[in-house]
Amino acid sequence: MHELMKEYKLDGQFRWITAQTNRARNGELYRYIADTKGAFVQPAFYEAFGLTVVEAMSCSLPTFATCHGGPAEIIEHGVSGFHMDPYYPDQAAESMADFFEKCRDDPSYWKKISDAGIKRINERYTWKIYSERLMTLAGVYGFWKYVSKLERRETRRYLEMFYILKFRDLVSA
Repeated sequence: MHELMKEYKLDGQFRWITAQTNRARNGELYRYIADTKGAFVQPAFYEAFGLTVVEAMSCSLPTFATCHGGPAEIIEHGVSGFHMDPYYPDQAAESMADFFEKCRDDPSYWKKISDAGIKRINERYTWKIYSERLMTLAGVYGFWKYVSKLERRETRRYLEMFYILKFRDLVSA
């Protein structure tokens, strides 16, 4: 990568940022990158959830992230960010180059993706939403456990019915 930077005279055009351990500084770092109309790239082979993706998008950074795992659900490809397959680096590079070319041709494009990313996070990934869902699930589980008093065999039948009616279709999709 460093040789490509030299060959194409990209010095000063992008930065490698190592893993950050100072959480208070992360938001400031993301803001600085956003202020210079940069982008966040998370090229992991797999990411279970994608907290860095949520953080970057909430700081208004257009985000490119792995299509394997959580970021595939967080990002709406081409709307609020971009999926990339780290197993195909040429396609990922082409996607990033295409994004910055569109930004050069249409200065409002960066803001369009940035705003859509913030909107996506505010609609689905805030602490308020998470805590409300958690409390709802806890309430449903607590109520079900209190009311049902099911034996082990009955519980297993209930879970099998749930799997057959709902989960199996989700897995196959």
